[in-house]
Amino acid sequence: MKKKYWLLLSTVFAIMLVLAACSGKDSETGSEKPADKEPAKTEEGAKGEGGSTAEQPTLSSEVTNEGDALTGGTLKYALVASSPFKGVFSWELYQDAYDKEIMDLMTNSLFSTGEDFFITDEGIAKLDVDADNNKVTVTIQHDVKWSDGTTLTADDLIYPYEIIGHPDYTGIRYDGDFQNIVGAEEYHAGKADTISGIKKIDDKSIEITFKKVSPAIFSGGDGLWGYAAPKHQLQDIPVADLISSDAVRKSPITLGAFKLDKLVDGESVQFVANENYWQGKPKLDKVVLQIVPPASIGEGLRTGQYDIAMSYPANQYDGVKDLTNLTVLARPELAYSYVGFKLGKYDTAAGISTTDENAKMNDVKLREAVAYAMDIEQVGERFYQGLRSRATGLIPPTFASFYDSTLEGFNYDPEKAKALLEEAGYKDVDGDGIREDKEGNKFFVNLAAMAGSDTDEAIVEYYRQNWKDVGLDVQLSTGRLIEFQSFYDKVKADDPEIDMFMAAWGTGTNPSPAGIYEKEAAFNYSRFVSDELTALLKDIDSKKSMDAAHRGKAFRAWEEYMFAQATTVPMYFRTEIIPVNKRVKHYNIDWVNEIEWHEVEVVAEDSVK
Repeated sequence: MKKKYWLLLSTVFAIMLVLAACSGKDSETGSEKPADKEPAKTEEGAKGEGGSTAEQPTLSSEVTNEGDALTGGTLKYALVASSPFKGVFSWELYQDAYDKEIMDLMTNSLFSTGEDFFITDEGIAKLDVDADNNKVTVTIQHDVKWSDGTTLTADDLIYPYEIIGHPDYTGIRYDGDFQNIVGAEEYHAGKADTISGIKKIDDKSIEITFKKVSPAIFSGGDGLWGYAAPKHQLQDIPVADLISSDAVRKSPITLGAFKLDKLVDGESVQFVANENYWQGKPKLDKVVLQIVPPASIGEGLRTGQYDIAMSYPANQYDGVKDLTNLTVLARPELAYSYVGFKLGKYDTAAGISTTDENAKMNDVKLREAVAYAMDIEQVGERFYQGLRSRATGLIPPTFASFYDSTLEGFNYDPEKAKALLEEAGYKDVDGDGIREDKEGNKFFVNLAAMAGSDTDEAIVEYYRQNWKDVGLDVQLSTGRLIEFQSFYDKVKADDPEIDMFMAAWGTGTNPSPAGIYEKEAAFNYSRFVSDELTALLKDIDSKKSMDAAHRGKAFRAWEEYMFAQATTVPMYFRTEIIPVNKRVKHYNIDWVNEIEWHEVEVVAEDSVK
C-alpha cells in the first residue's frame, strides 16, 4: 500500500526531510541479525587491492502473478535458520531477528512510516511533536481492538514504558535513549511508582515529556516507544516473569493481521486471520511459518513446499535464481555486517559498558591491521554472487539521507596491515610466519563466528587465511563455528574466549547509533566507551541537530571517529533476498510501497512446482 508523506509537520520537520531516514512499513527497534545469512546491499562492489567488482543481479522488489485470487487459503512461510527460534513474542523483550520475523505477522506497531522513512499519520496512532516544550502526544486514531476483542486504550500505550522502565525489567531496552523520558530513572530506581513524564490525557491519548527532543523523535527515537502492550493480559504477571510467561511465549494477544494459533517451540508457528484486525479481516485464512535449515531451503522452494522464504542465504542465490516456479525479490536491508573487538565488560548492575585498557585487542593499529587484511571484495564475488559489497561506514545506504557515500572506510591492503603490525610491535621473532606479541610471546586471537549455511565455514577460513598472510594467528573460539543463539549468548556475556567476533545489526527504523554504541546500551558489544564518543552521540540527537546541516556534520564526525578507533569494523552492506512462489498473487517488498499482510492473496490451492 502506498504510504503518503506526513504533510502536517512544522517547517523544521520539512527541512529535516532532506537529512533523515528511518524505514519500513512499521516503526522498529534494533535486533541481532544472523551475520552470514542475510544478503548484501545491491550496488557496485568496492574495488580494493587485489579485489574485483562483481556483477550484481538485477532483481525487482515487486511481483504480480496471473490468476483470480482464492477466497481464503493457507500461505506456507519459510524462515531460513540453522537454529530454533527463541520464541520471545514481545517487542519489549525480544532480541534476535528470528523472533522479530515471527512477530511481524502479528505486530503491535502503533506507527506507520512513509517516504524517507518518517513516522506518518496513517498508522494505528498519530504523533504530534511539541519540540519547544520537549513533549509529544500519541493518539489512537481508530476503533482498534486487540486480537481477543478488547479495545486498545491509552493504558496499553503506557504499559510498555512501565515494563521497560521497571526495576525488575530483564530486557535490554532500558538504555540512554529510554532515560531521556522525564521520570524514567526515578521509576527504574524504585524511587517512584510511575514515570512522571508520561500522562494519560484520555482513553485514546497520552502525553510524554522528554529531557530533550531531537530529530530522532520523528524516527521513533529519543525514548519514544513504537508499540502497544496488552495491559489487560500482562498487568498481573510480575515484570521479572514476563519473559517466561505463556502470555509472551505461547498466547500473545496482538494487534496484527494474524494471531498465533498453534506453536511448536523453536520449530513452527501457525497463524490464523485476526478477525478484529483494524484494517479489516485478512484475505488469507492461515499462515504456517516453519524454520527451515539453509541446506534444505533450495529443494523446498523447488518442490513447492514453501511460498515465501525469509532470511534466504545470499550465498545460496545460485540455487534459486533459475527456478521457474518462483520469483526472487530483493531490497536493500536495514542492516550491516561487522567485525567487533572485545574491549571491556558490561556492568549489569550499573547498566553501563566499561573499557579495559589491558584488553588484548586494545591496540588501534592491531584492529586496523585486522580490517586491512580482509579481502571482502573477493568474498562478495566468490561466495555471495556479488550480492554483498564492502561497507564503508556504520550507516546502511538504505538510510539514503544519512548515508555518506564519500566515506572510504577500510580497503583490502595486506601490505598496510603488515606495516601497522610492525609499527605496533607485533613481530615474527622466530621466523615461522606468525607474529609474536610486543613482549615476544606467542600471540593468537580468538574469533567467534556463526554457523549457518554450507559455505559459512569456507568464508571464515578464507578470512583466517587473509590474517595468516599478514602474520596473525586467528583461532576459532570453541574450535568451531557457533550456533546463532549460543553465539549471541557468549557475546553478550563477554565470554573470555572471545577477542573478536563477526556479527550483524538490524538497525531498526531509527538511524541514530546511540542505541548500539552509547555506554548505557547493552547492545554495545565491543564495550568501547569514551567521553568523546558520548559527546558525538549526544550531538547527533541534540537540539542543535534540529538543524539539518548540523546533524549531517554530527553524523560525519561520529563516522570519522569510529573509523579512527576501529572498534567496530563494517564488513558488508546487505540486500534482503525473498523468493516468492508464483501462487502468490501480488507481493511488494519496497520499503515505501510494501504490501500489508492483510492484503496478501494466493491464486491456487497448492504451490506451483
